[in-house]
Amino acid sequence: MSQPNPPKDTKTRKPSMLKRALLAFGAALLLLVSVLLVRTFTVSSKQLNPPAPQLPKVDGDALAQRLAAATRLKTISNEDPSKVDREPFMALHKLIQDSYPKVHQSLQREVVAEMSLLYTWPGTNKDAAPIVLMGHMDVVPIERGTEKDWVHPPFDGVIKDGYIWGRGSMDDKAGVLGILEAVELLLGEDFKPKQTIYLAFGHDEEVGGEGAKAMAALLKKRGIKAAMVLVEGLVITDGIIPGLKPPGALIGLSEKGYLSVELTVELEGGHSSMPPKNTAVGILSHAIAQLDAPPLPARLAGPVKALFATLGPEMPFGMRLAFSNLWLLSPVVLSQLEAKTSTNATIRTTTAPTMFQGSVKDNVLPASAKAVVNFRILPGDTMKSVLEHVKNTVNDPRVQIKGLTGLGGDPSPVSSTTSAAYNHLATTIRQIYPDAVVSPALCIGATDSRHFREVAVDTYRFLPQRMTPEDRPRFHGTNERLSVKDHTDAVLFYRQLILNFSQN
Repeated sequence: MSQPNPPKDTKTRKPSMLKRALLAFGAALLLLVSVLLVRTFTVSSKQLNPPAPQLPKVDGDALAQRLAAATRLKTISNEDPSKVDREPFMALHKLIQDSYPKVHQSLQREVVAEMSLLYTWPGTNKDAAPIVLMGHMDVVPIERGTEKDWVHPPFDGVIKDGYIWGRGSMDDKAGVLGILEAVELLLGEDFKPKQTIYLAFGHDEEVGGEGAKAMAALLKKRGIKAAMVLVEGLVITDGIIPGLKPPGALIGLSEKGYLSVELTVELEGGHSSMPPKNTAVGILSHAIAQLDAPPLPARLAGPVKALFATLGPEMPFGMRLAFSNLWLLSPVVLSQLEAKTSTNATIRTTTAPTMFQGSVKDNVLPASAKAVVNFRILPGDTMKSVLEHVKNTVNDPRVQIKGLTGLGGDPSPVSSTTSAAYNHLATTIRQIYPDAVVSPALCIGATDSRHFREVAVDTYRFLPQRMTPEDRPRFHGTNERLSVKDHTDAVLFYRQLILNFSQN
């Protein structure tokens, strides 16, 4: 007679299975940690190490005097062209002519759209793709009531304590004069560029850039396809990027798009003592709250992802670990970026209610209530997709939704980081600012380059200025200033950039 099977020892089996599961988990965790560490320690620096350039001696004081003279001219743009004072712009044109005689002897000068300036410097090789160097001559006004807060009056062009003080010293007369100073230097050295170089200086960048638009249309009509457009936008940050000890020279590969959406609710008005169940202001407020509460999704892509990939090797261990392993740790990185308004703007299309109009009196129900919401559009989104988002989110037939024209536009195409133009730009930055880490990035503001999309293969947004946390409020703000050394270095930068394009 066969014997029955002995009972299984479940007390022995369960610990054995648990042990195997724990061992498997530990092995998987060890493998994951190994992968993270290997990626962290094997990622190499992406910085170029070009030879030191031969730089001429320049008179920094003379450069500063010319920039200071330019800042004394109140070239303030206005959305209403009829309100623009033309005299300061004409005075700036004359100052430029008087200050740069070689430029005006050797380059073709054209006045476009009445006050913008376009210069053509013919190259020796007609087959070489041209480049466009841009700047703008207009400035923003001084905020009323802040005049007394300026250390030196904003239009006095004072040079003191190693700085040029005044509106436009940073944005962007330094860019315009920096380019002209460099060309004047090179002409004095009998230099002739290989490719044709265009200098495009707009007169109304701060209010939309009709001058730049006209210059771009003129170049397009002439069949110009530039290898590069270089315009202001990003700078050399110093102490601004968390975890990055050296200065960070950021090159904007793209800029965000722009769309303002008007929302209108029209109902029967009346006296506030007898309000209906739903008022125009109440309906509109609810629509705004729906748009404002859940932000559009964040993502790490394009120029921002390239920024982290480039800066990662230059960071301390913790940040280097995160940036080298975005495939796993991107949610952690995104949560940190979302915590600050300045970095949140780089990872999503932002939503900003900016205007609200209701009744003209506190006891009157308005028959019409209007609001405007401004969106800054991340590359990958479009004006069309944002407008659809607004309609789907509000989802109320009582709310009329309309996209506004004006400054509106889709995000710009993302420029290459492997092109010869990008290499020349990165090389020049490292030659003039060898302590800086060069990285691609996203420009969240708008520049005149948006009008040149059909003229250029690639557009880069970089202004050779150092900016510290203390400097940031000065941009479009009170006590705008630029150091004499910064301006001198910028002139040398533009000069070297032109040389690098012609020598390679």
